Amino acid sequence: MSDRRPAQRREVPVARVQPARRVALEVIMAVRESDAYANLLLPVKLERARLAPQDAALATELTYGTLRQQGYYDAVIELAAQRPTDEIDSPILDVLRLGTHQLLSMRVAQHAAVDEAVSLAREVGSRSATGFVNGVLRTITRSEPAEWHRRVMAQPRNDDERLSLEHSHPVWIVRAFRQALAAEGREDELEDLLIADNFAPRVSLVALPGLATISEIRGTQKAKYSPVAAVSDGGDPALWPAVHEGRARVQDEGSQLAALSLSRARPIMPGERWLDLCAGPGGKAALLAAEAQEGGATLVANEITPARAELVRKALSVFRDPPQVLVQDGTLIGDQLPAQFDRILIDAPCTGLGALRRRPEARWRKQPHDVAELAGLQTALLESGLKALKPGGILAYVTCSPHRAETKVVVEAVLKKVDGITRLDTPAILGEITKRTLDLGEGANDGHVQLWPHRHGTDAMFICLLTRAL
Repeated sequence: MSDRRPAQRREVPVARVQPARRVALEVIMAVRESDAYANLLLPVKLERARLAPQDAALATELTYGTLRQQGYYDAVIELAAQRPTDEIDSPILDVLRLGTHQLLSMRVAQHAAVDEAVSLAREVGSRSATGFVNGVLRTITRSEPAEWHRRVMAQPRNDDERLSLEHSHPVWIVRAFRQALAAEGREDELEDLLIADNFAPRVSLVALPGLATISEIRGTQKAKYSPVAAVSDGGDPALWPAVHEGRARVQDEGSQLAALSLSRARPIMPGERWLDLCAGPGGKAALLAAEAQEGGATLVANEITPARAELVRKALSVFRDPPQVLVQDGTLIGDQLPAQFDRILIDAPCTGLGALRRRPEARWRKQPHDVAELAGLQTALLESGLKALKPGGILAYVTCSPHRAETKVVVEAVLKKVDGITRLDTPAILGEITKRTLDLGEGANDGHVQLWPHRHGTDAMFICLLTRAL
């Protein structure tokens, strides 16, 4: 049993398996086989399956719970199977992870979890695989979850490995988070951060200025920081008129603050030109467009990938006169449109380590070498954006990652290379927007803002405002 990544996608055929478990397995397999995003694929699968609300909730918990705790479950499976997980066929390992989540972390009858897993194994694997799945999962049922925890936690050789196993984050991510928190004098918060990453966040929404108000978004309350945000008390936001019409959107508060830090850094002068350099899929562009429209400015959005550019156009279609959407290489725009824009947002492509609550699979998908490759792209984008910035203009460099190699290191490298660029006091500017003090630790002394899930309840957004001298 060694086929870790099948050459051809294997769909789960129709059989007598509970639909919620089938949907969860299909999503988990797609995440592994084709790098699908669970948060994008799962809603599509749920709609096609026409699941009742209770079954949809079960499928959601099965999917995200399994993906979040994959590292810990793999350690349990290796002990129970007495073989490394890389010697188990990939589809069967997916089935085992799904079953282990039910046995160790959910109130599911053991016989139901095992029987359904065996049925799924019969569909995606060989005849012998069903006996293997049955044996491994029944071995897991013979010990309490606390006993499995004790056995797993007897393996780590140091604290980073302990935290990695217990909270199901790769060791390299644990170390990166430790370094980022230590830079703020907050290394003791590391475990709180890892715990927060494994809980689903509350649904936050943005009421686009000029198009919607917080008060008209039913079933919500005002958010903690963003003045245009609301937090859902439950229910499907797509059913609310403002959301259905595109006047309000589901958007993390951290993302809102990233856009508002640029649009509200100072009063808008009519006629200003703004640029969203890496606009896909369009959430921040929509908020910037609303802000620009209110202040008499014009937004131009750019996205290098045609498919993502189309998503941006769709996101901006709610406006009567939608902003122009370019399909250009952002690293070249500075040379093509030098000194053309008063405000520029660079929401740079990154590892996404700041959004592991929403995209738990990213922790298993990314590798340390990805950071170096992305840092090179981030540097090129920032240099290009600064060329496109008018004298006296403001640029917001943003990543949804707290990894220092993607944040402070990139900014400092560019500041050493490009003349006439200085940092603005981002913490002070955001403090005026939020009307409350952001707890930022010692990092605030460097002029940037690093938000955190465990401390602020947002994605771990990095925000740094820069300006070009007149």
